[in-house]
Amino acid sequence: MKITAIETRLTRIPFDMGAKPVAFGGVGWQALNTFWVRVVTDSGLEGWGEGFGHACVPATRAAFDTQLVPALLGQDARDIAGLRARLSRMLHLFGRNGPHLYALSALDIALWDLAGKAANLPLWRLWGGTPRPRLRAYASLLRYGAPDLVAAACQRAVARGYRDIKLHEIELPMIRAAREAIGPDVRLMVDCNCPWTVGQATAMARELSDLDLTWLEEPVWPPEDHAGLARVRAEGVPIAAGENAGGLQEFRAAFAAGSLDVAQPSVIKIGGPSAMLEIAALATAHGVRLVPHNAYFGSGYLASLHLNATLAPEAPFERLFIDLEASPFGDLLSADADGTVPVPQGPGLGADPDPSVLERYAMGSPTLHREG
Repeated sequence: MKITAIETRLTRIPFDMGAKPVAFGGVGWQALNTFWVRVVTDSGLEGWGEGFGHACVPATRAAFDTQLVPALLGQDARDIAGLRARLSRMLHLFGRNGPHLYALSALDIALWDLAGKAANLPLWRLWGGTPRPRLRAYASLLRYGAPDLVAAACQRAVARGYRDIKLHEIELPMIRAAREAIGPDVRLMVDCNCPWTVGQATAMARELSDLDLTWLEEPVWPPEDHAGLARVRAEGVPIAAGENAGGLQEFRAAFAAGSLDVAQPSVIKIGGPSAMLEIAALATAHGVRLVPHNAYFGSGYLASLHLNATLAPEAPFERLFIDLEASPFGDLLSADADGTVPVPQGPGLGADPDPSVLERYAMGSPTLHREG
């Protein structure tokens, strides 16, 4: 199954979050920016992938177009492990995290999509998962920055059937407003996006101790300070992290430091499904719960569904609490009234993106690379 062509493209799809977006993480949340990869083979099969993400999609695309593509054309698309090993070694001089790893993630997703299509199996079945038509999802709210807006968003999420809600707030009034709005029976998580020193995070953990948080996510800067994170964890609030990790070895260091209750690798950042499967095995060996990170709606969203269904079927699936102007995958991106999301049943990822949506929301023109 030789790779004969590769296409890359960007899309930008506006969304509604129920209030004016508040910038955080260097991102002005007005729309969802996505980097797409299509791998074409001489078998007639095509695989789709997605690489992180949001404001940095042009950098990820540049890394893919200029450095991965020349090494991929003419290669055997079935050699997922071999291509991953060779390309990782070839590219390590340019950094073990960031756009090159994100580009490798997009490739890995596309190759697994091809593998599933070639076997005529959904990826969860190919990986040995148990049939599961739907997963419980949690509403992952963007940052609202005001107690009344946070409370209103939480109430909307509960009205839509969610029983698990995650905030991206870093101030106590907003977090307390959320708990008051949803009551004691809805589970609440807080993702801070690495804002505090260890001392500040420890103090905040104490302030939050009466709110019954399911987890406190990435409270410490820098995210690689595993020893510092372990000190915050000692306060008794469950700690989650991992979306910024650079690979298996960084999770190994986090587990060794005792810094995590919940590991959160992100499939379009960590190296694709191949890396996720390795990290899941390591997390199991260390007794750490796996709850994959998922803050996107491209092919990585579908890959995350398959991975959750295979590796963490009882864990809640992260779904950004936004309404896209258009869905690249139709109803596969929708949450039901009971707060659950569908697991794809078709071969590979289960669906290819709608070409009319990709064209309508294109950021520039697609680039098609052909062999020879």
